This record gives sequence, structure tokens and C-alpha cells, in this order.
Amino acid sequence: MRADRLVATLLLMQARGRVTAAEVAAELEVSVATARRDLEALSAAGIPVYPQQGRGGGWSLVGGARTDLSGLSEPEARALFLLAGASASANPEVKSALRKLVRALPQTFRADAEAAADAVIIDPARWGQRDRNRPGVVDLLQRAVVQRRRVRLEYERAGERTTRVADPWGLVDKDAIWYLIAGTEKGSRTFRVDRIIDAQVTGETFRRPADFELSAAWDEVVGAMERRRAATSATALIAPALLPVLRDQQGRHCEVDGPVADGRVQVRITAPTPRMIAQQLAGWGAEIEVLGPPEVCEHLARLGAELVRRYGTTE
Repeated sequence: MRADRLVATLLLMQARGRVTAAEVAAELEVSVATARRDLEALSAAGIPVYPQQGRGGGWSLVGGARTDLSGLSEPEARALFLLAGASASANPEVKSALRKLVRALPQTFRADAEAAADAVIIDPARWGQRDRNRPGVVDLLQRAVVQRRRVRLEYERAGERTTRVADPWGLVDKDAIWYLIAGTEKGSRTFRVDRIIDAQVTGETFRRPADFELSAAWDEVVGAMERRRAATSATALIAPALLPVLRDQQGRHCEVDGPVADGRVQVRITAPTPRMIAQQLAGWGAEIEVLGPPEVCEHLARLGAELVRRYGTTE
């Protein structure tokens, strides 16, 4: 007997006041006999439900109890359905959960909640990009995180494969790339899930550190990564009209210093190495003027010379 089906039955009863076994069976897509057993199990478990015999009978909560078992206010219900509804079309479990939760809401909440569930679609692919497939191992890791089960990972990085034993503390989806934050014998580590060749859940359990908070841990990871990505900086000048394009392209790695005397805007571009800055800015041609450091200018000159040799004419 599934606990989630019993909860769904109870939510259905509080939403309608009185139900028959046939109505429960139709709503939960089970047989009438199964629905009747579930109703009897609720009564036997001490839940205040009782049957009424005869025509117009059914099962009711004692005293006609109408407490909102979901505990949600109207704004909370709307916010929840806006958030979860976007993924429901691709996830049967989410769709089923929302359908059950609707039954738990007061009648006055339901129309807005159902509308919110259909109000948003999330398309993670940028224009011109293909959809990124969610790694199949994500489901296994999610279960391991929830059940606090240790995992054995076969991990590949820079062409080297290693086997790691880890305590999965949490998963993060960043721009359709998944990361696993886990505890290892060497402390907290972050793994890119698409580099996990194989994962197996072991029979061992673990305790997540009491002071661990996934959002705070991820903020630390992002901060450390951005610092590495900003190890080198270059100063450049660009026309004001082109600044929004450059900022969109570079994101947080483009900082605006302000306007200069000739009307252009001075910016600071950061990247892990001088060569990477040059590669990112070379496509702008003469529309951007790099003032320094010399290493970036040298890489730009080298790239320009290579392009002239490849594509230049004798003229």
C-alpha cells in the first residue's frame, strides 16, 4: 500500500467533503476495490473518516472537517504552481504531484493555481544552441542525496579516469550543466555530472554536516571559479553604442570604468589568461582598442598576423 496514495485520498476527501470508493478510484486511477481498501486503511489508522451507508452515502471526514491540509496560503499556492508547473510537462511525477495538490486546495484557490501551472514554459537552450540533454545519472544522484547513500563514481577529467567514493550532499543545475557537491576523504569537492562515466549507490549511509547549506556552498564554488576566471584583466576602449553587446557577451567579466575624453567608454575585461582575453576580443577588430597589458596586445597582434597570412591578398 503506497503512502502517497493514502495522502492523496485524504486530500481528496477534505476537498470534496464526501467521496465514494468509485470516485476515489477514478481520480487516482486505481480499482474500486483498491480505493475501498485505502479508505478502510485510513479509518483503521485512526484518521477521522467514516462510511455512510445507503443511497447518497460514501466516506466523509468526521464532523465534516474542512481543514486545508496543504497549509498553503493563496499567494504561496500560486507561487508554488508557477515554479513547479514549468517542469510538469516534462516530468510525470511533478504533474501527478500538482494534480494531487490541487485537490488539497480550497475551492477559491484552485482556478488561480491551475492557471499558474500552465503560465510558464522554460526553454534552457539559447538561440542557435541545441538543447542540452540532462545526464541520466542525475536521477540516481538525486535519490542518493535524499536517502543519504554513499556513491562510487568513475570520473573523467582532462582524459584521466579516477574512481571516487563520495557522500552526495547536493546537486546544482547551472545553465543546464549539473554539478554534484559532495564530501570526500579530502573534504568537500565539486564534480561536473557530465564527466561522471558511471555511478553506483553503495550500501553505506552518511550524515551530511549539520552546518552544510547547499546555497551557501554553491556561492563559495561560484566565487572561487569566478576568481580563477578573472585572474588576468585588460583595459580597453569601446564606443558607447557597442557597450551593451560587449557586456552581454562577457557578463560579469566586463566592468565599466566610465567615459573618456573622446566619447568612448573605458572597460576592464577579465579572463584566466592574456591569450584568452585576446581570443575573445579579436573578433571586434578595430571597434575595440586594447590599452594593455602588453601581453594581451602581443597576443592580439599575433592573431592578426596569423589571419593576414591565411586570408590576406598580395595587394
